[in-house]
Amino acid sequence: MMEPAAPWPVLREYDQEHLARIALPLGGIGTGTVSLGGRGNLTDWEIVNRTAKGFVPGHPRLATQRLGPFFALQAQAAGSPPVARALEGPLPAEDYEGGSGAVARNHGLPRFRACRFRAAYPLGQVLLTDPALPLEVRIEAYNPLIPGDAESSGLPLAVLRFVLHNPTAQDVAASVCGSLPNFIGTDGAAGRARGNRNAFRVQAAPALAGLLLSSDGVPADAEQWGTIALAAVGPPEGGQVTYRTNWATDLTWGKTLLDFWDDFSADGRLEDRRPSAPDDTPIASLAVRAGVPPGESRALTFLLCWHFPNRQTWTPSPEGPNRVGNHYATRFRDAWDVAEQVAPDLAGLEARTVAFVRAFCESDLPAAIREAALFNLSSLRSQTVFRTEDGRLFGWEGGNCCHGSCTHVWNYEQATAFLFGDLALGMREVEFAHATAPNGLMSFRVHLPLARAQEWGRAAADGQMGCVMKLYRDWQLSGDLDRLRALWPAARRALAFAWVPGGWDADRDGVMEGVQHNTMDVEYLGPNPQMGLWYLGALRAAEEMARHLGDLAFADACRDLFRRGGAWIDAHLWTGEYYEQEVRPVADAAAVAPGLRAGMGPEDLAHPDVQLGAGCLVDQLVGQYMAHVCGLGYLVDEEHVRGALEAIFRHNFRATFAGHFVDMRSYALGEEAGLVMASYPRGPRPRFPFPYFNEAMTGFEYTAAVHMLYEGQEDAGLRCIEAIRGRYDGRKRNPFDEAECGHHYARAMASWAAVLAWTGFGFSAVTGEMRLRPRPGRHFWSTGRAFGTCALVPGMGAFDVDLRVLGGRLSLRRFLLDGVGDRRWADPEVLEEGGRAAFRVVAGGRPSDAGALR
Repeated sequence: MMEPAAPWPVLREYDQEHLARIALPLGGIGTGTVSLGGRGNLTDWEIVNRTAKGFVPGHPRLATQRLGPFFALQAQAAGSPPVARALEGPLPAEDYEGGSGAVARNHGLPRFRACRFRAAYPLGQVLLTDPALPLEVRIEAYNPLIPGDAESSGLPLAVLRFVLHNPTAQDVAASVCGSLPNFIGTDGAAGRARGNRNAFRVQAAPALAGLLLSSDGVPADAEQWGTIALAAVGPPEGGQVTYRTNWATDLTWGKTLLDFWDDFSADGRLEDRRPSAPDDTPIASLAVRAGVPPGESRALTFLLCWHFPNRQTWTPSPEGPNRVGNHYATRFRDAWDVAEQVAPDLAGLEARTVAFVRAFCESDLPAAIREAALFNLSSLRSQTVFRTEDGRLFGWEGGNCCHGSCTHVWNYEQATAFLFGDLALGMREVEFAHATAPNGLMSFRVHLPLARAQEWGRAAADGQMGCVMKLYRDWQLSGDLDRLRALWPAARRALAFAWVPGGWDADRDGVMEGVQHNTMDVEYLGPNPQMGLWYLGALRAAEEMARHLGDLAFADACRDLFRRGGAWIDAHLWTGEYYEQEVRPVADAAAVAPGLRAGMGPEDLAHPDVQLGAGCLVDQLVGQYMAHVCGLGYLVDEEHVRGALEAIFRHNFRATFAGHFVDMRSYALGEEAGLVMASYPRGPRPRFPFPYFNEAMTGFEYTAAVHMLYEGQEDAGLRCIEAIRGRYDGRKRNPFDEAECGHHYARAMASWAAVLAWTGFGFSAVTGEMRLRPRPGRHFWSTGRAFGTCALVPGMGAFDVDLRVLGGRLSLRRFLLDGVGDRRWADPEVLEEGGRAAFRVVAGGRPSDAGALR
């Protein structure tokens, strides 16, 4: 038994009226997850290699009871009768009614009367109370999340700790029991359980007792084959741990559940059952008993672990091979091995996770930024993301929706690079070393295995240009010159692909005019700000990389195109209020370079619809947003940039959607607020604009809001972020699942950039320079390989700086406060985990420039 840990940080608390939609994913990067529901229930069992929203495994013979996984408490105060409850809060009203009564899982179990939910992702807490019980319960659930340590943040398990507090004057004996049907063989969409079995295991070092769920009947090469473990952590003292490897599932009517409940509720101990008929889905139950003295607490910790090694490609081929595997499965033999290896390090993993979350939550970031940035990290640990056996990271756009680590979607997110930099740099390797053809065409969706990476064969203008910018960003954050040298030839070709005959900038004037497939899932024809600024940003990034590598002629060419292109956009696309598209039909379809027009025939090219036209687009400045993240300076006129952002807020922000028409998908409704994709304040819109023009999607909203923060428009930027998070309030939507085309949509992780914009954070491992805004307070920073805090205290013409490293390793030569001055070191100042540097930056010292960190 583990004693209660120190109190966890809390960023947001949800009352009982805002629990229905909460589902906090518990699992590592690339492992899949099971989610902790707002009531304490376990839902969305997405551990078997695919998204499975709403999937809660059950037992075919207990369909009426809607039996699923659950934890339960049995408690008995001295001199009083025993009481038992499911460790969950009340059911939501919408689950009360069905053709055969209530439709909720485990609807027949009594529950606690009062429930609250506290969260600071990945830490979730459920607080349960009931006047009929002698104990109060706090469920603490998490999976380790430690910036810069992808292996410790990629463990296939959920840690579930049940803290039992006794507020009475009597001793209380209590048991916590977890029950789980062995559903190996099914994933929520396909397959079935066959020949499954459960076995009890106990060991002294590390101290574990529990059940291993496996299968003898499911083929060992099936995607749904694997193992699950439910283990209790702590010394299994005599009589403290009891179990069932199966329930009496051969009984008729409701006798199976009745037999279990009578057995457990009587004394908190379990007796095993052996059904007379074969059972392909045996139910495993594990109970741990403890005494709780008056006024004290006891904590019982369970590990729910899994191991499903046979992930299949998202682009299966009849010829094969189609197996890509899971990186986590190469680290462990089976699910029990996960528990065995992790248990000894559990305290340290939790301490490092809490240190990260506490530092972030206690920073002086506005509450909406903290919530948006931290809670959207759940997408990085959902089934949106996986790691193949070689450790490379891949991602759907959203859970099992739109394959291929789609470049034009993943361009927006910043969380991976600034928290797990090595994983981000690995994605650049895939894009340039595998997905880029000899002629420079980068397939914007990657097929797997990587030998088939280029089979998609189509290029996206924004996706390809954004990857060039991301390579620059990730080189700066890592300082990995060898990796840059290895990828530069392909990156050079990818940029130069814009200049091929019939290409995006065939006349090499710095302006994209050709057929531009993009993230709106259409082809723009003619110059437009969205593609144009991605291109300008790529030219700037390529110039910097080429110059550093000595490719001076190419650097000069990029600089020339950048200057001419930016000037043209300011002169021709600026309306005086915002930037718009100049639509240019294409008369000769045969002249369009191969791989550029996804679905447009000659008639579509000659008479185009689904264009932006004169619209005010929410992310018309997305390339500038990315340039600020990278420290590349302004791409177009600075005053135009600020004016366009003001126009976006003025014309696209909706304080209410009650009167708003949407012809496709609705992500904001009724009295909710948000930014719509496009508005047409200067005249009639096209009859058929690009398809998503009247939607409101969080990733695009964050991009505009973050850019507002960068430009000092803080009230507008914060209002946009607050509007998004107001929609994800636990009652209407899940706070840990911002959807677009699929759950846990990758683009929503653009929210992490709000941290960068608010603090002004920039870092270059190439030069050893860190930059912040001179904003007094305590700030969180992360480089992708290290993280920590920086306190800025203004004084007499100076700032006192307290820089701390909480994880990883940081090497500094220069620290800059924008517009104030800097601190330099003759030799690199190297800070390891736990290190600290305290110094003063005097106002009037050498000011930082506004360009790239050099």
